[in-house]
Amino acid sequence: MTSASRPMTALALVALLSACSDGLDFDLRGGIGGGVDTTDAALKATTARPEPDNRGIISYPSYQVAVAQRGDTLADVAARIGLPADELGRYNGIRPNDPLRRGEIIALPRRVAEPSPATGATTTGPIRPPSSVDVTTLASNAIDGAPDTSRRSADPQTGVEPVRHKVARGETAFTIARLYNVSPRALSEWNGLDRDFAIREGQYLLIPVAKPTEPRSSDPATTPPGSGSPTPVPPSAAAPLPAETPKPRGTADPTPKPEEPVADIGQNKAKAKGSMTMPVSGSIIREYNPGSNPGIDISASPGTPVSAAAAGSVISVSKKTNGSSFIIVRHPDNVNTVYLNVADISVNVGDSVSRGQQIARVAPGEVGFLHFEVRQGLDSADPMSYLR
Repeated sequence: MTSASRPMTALALVALLSACSDGLDFDLRGGIGGGVDTTDAALKATTARPEPDNRGIISYPSYQVAVAQRGDTLADVAARIGLPADELGRYNGIRPNDPLRRGEIIALPRRVAEPSPATGATTTGPIRPPSSVDVTTLASNAIDGAPDTSRRSADPQTGVEPVRHKVARGETAFTIARLYNVSPRALSEWNGLDRDFAIREGQYLLIPVAKPTEPRSSDPATTPPGSGSPTPVPPSAAAPLPAETPKPRGTADPTPKPEEPVADIGQNKAKAKGSMTMPVSGSIIREYNPGSNPGIDISASPGTPVSAAAAGSVISVSKKTNGSSFIIVRHPDNVNTVYLNVADISVNVGDSVSRGQQIARVAPGEVGFLHFEVRQGLDSADPMSYLR
């Protein structure tokens, strides 16, 4: 290497490293020098952080956080939300007089008064998934045969509850972003980080919520960028090999074993644990929590078919209640399944359904998902213990 080329090489290296401050994710699939940059495709697109109320409170069913305003110290935030500054400081690992950045997230050690119109919020209560709006009351009323008394004058604010990550020693904003497959820039915007993406041990971070997945095009000739072309079917697939080696001539077939009796689940029977199937295919975006979420929320694009998890009989269909339609199916042993946030319902009360039969579609909305519950009588149970 000549002396003249060294400065140019150093400048190029500095430029490459400085790009890291913008959250560059080195995605080298396809080799260096390829024509397609899949950096953005490797990361989840995320929604914007919800707006806090006048105090800076963002409330979810499982926790609350406070958002710092310009010029705040921790003591200022504590005074505004009504918690002791020392308690708030110990919980977040900072001192009461420490200055905070605008937009910085402060985790609350215990709940304060919920946001309401009196505090500048549009509605009262925490941000909940649309499915969880009075789902316990709705399901209990339907199963009990009681009239629906759960209507409210105003719908609460809805949205997906983010994961709250506590920073461990040695972690950086980049390693945490990679862990959750989000961009460092989105992580910074949600948590009010500085330009260096600095974080501290013991700090609580909100993980940005992914945008709902767009339904794929039905045109087989069109594939999204970075997804590659469909793999052609190999010629051998047209004439597969026989499943077994042919038997020598003259060999008698062994006496077939009698078939084992199979339990007749019929239209109104469900098996025990592990016998139910997922009503939609997708990832779990909110897990079962008896205290705040009586079921699971499954990510699914609006319009996705919803299937019965097990054979049973439809005992309740609500075409629209507080904006959330739902179906309840009864199974043996006083087990009921609840499907909420659905549309295009194709069954009626009294219909028998088989396992895997389509009963509705995921309702339209900003966040596509299905809320699914399993109830033993009126008591909620962990759906994952019934699903395969």
